[in-house]
Amino acid sequence: MDTLSQLKSELQGEYQTTKKFIELFPDGKNDYAPHEKSMKMMPLATHLVEVFEWPNTILNTSELDFAKGDYKPSVLSTKEDLLKKLDEDYEAGKKALENVQEDDLSPSWTIKNDGQELASWSKYGAIRHALNQITHHRAQLGVYYRLNNIPLPGSYGPSADSPSF
Repeated sequence: MDTLSQLKSELQGEYQTTKKFIELFPDGKNDYAPHEKSMKMMPLATHLVEVFEWPNTILNTSELDFAKGDYKPSVLSTKEDLLKKLDEDYEAGKKALENVQEDDLSPSWTIKNDGQELASWSKYGAIRHALNQITHHRAQLGVYYRLNNIPLPGSYGPSADSPSF
């Protein structure tokens, strides 16, 4: 099985679907959240587009320790910023997958906080987790859109607002 080809194909498909969602990002709704425990819309969308870079980070490191400041979320404020970041981070993730071999997916990759292990996977498993995160956060964004009467594009098929497959 050619795992890298499958990961690249899936990343590309998620990018194309996510781009449709980001192109609909509403002006004036950056601080919208459906609940006090929910992320605000702009930080959620920012996090979503940043995940496209994760294959690069995963393939070029062995761990991420939040306490060391290894990850600093971007602060974006416009749809144009989101689209630019999505394109940049997708290209970084895609390039990383193009520049490795199947064996590079085997070593472990760990998320820590101040040295305490929070999660650990093979690099393949960590990339799969990132792809799942894209789906998860895009679905969250879709709920925010629905609650604001923003028509939803299809993701893996038609939506109530976009009936074509």
